[in-house]
Amino acid sequence: MRVKCVICDEIGKLPDEAPLSKKLRNRPIHTYMCPTCSERIKTKTLARVATGNFVFRRSSQPIEDDF
Repeated sequence: MRVKCVICDEIGKLPDEAPLSKKLRNRPIHTYMCPTCSERIKTKTLARVATGNFVFRRSSQPIEDDF
């Protein structure tokens, strides 16, 4: 299966039987990111977390309203 990175537009190839290939084929909302871009984003995110100014917006606990 031919795939295209959403960030750098690099065209790659995935095996047809790979789980990622099946996910991309069956759910078009999912996107592919090449290993180079994925690693670059990972290192930059870890560097931002290390500064202490990075705030995670996701919460595992539901937010309670005081209505």
